[in-house]
Amino acid sequence: MLEKTTRVNFLFDFYQSLLTEKQRHYMQLYYLDDLSLGEIAAEFGVSRQAVYDNVRRTEAMLEDYENKLNLFSKFQQRIEVVDRIEQLLSDSDEQSVKIRTLLHTLKEHD
Repeated sequence: MLEKTTRVNFLFDFYQSLLTEKQRHYMQLYYLDDLSLGEIAAEFGVSRQAVYDNVRRTEAMLEDYENKLNLFSKFQQRIEVVDRIEQLLSDSDEQSVKIRTLLHTLKEHD
């Protein structure tokens, strides 16, 4: 469950601008603020089932966006490559220190 939650949070980070305001709000409350379906339903004056349906549809949309655009997948690949490069660098070499600085800058921009 934690793995799914983490994945949905990442997908939400990448694709939230493609969602409607209502979808963004429900997803934020459910996944980021950890509110229950019942709490969200009470806040919006809708049924728990309505919130559930909206959240599940939105999750499917996020997965569909990822299947088409691969932003999260590419992000993960970049992080893996940066980590591998860092492992190959020696600690004392001046050139390695410069490369580590550049890699750190890359990580901050992801």
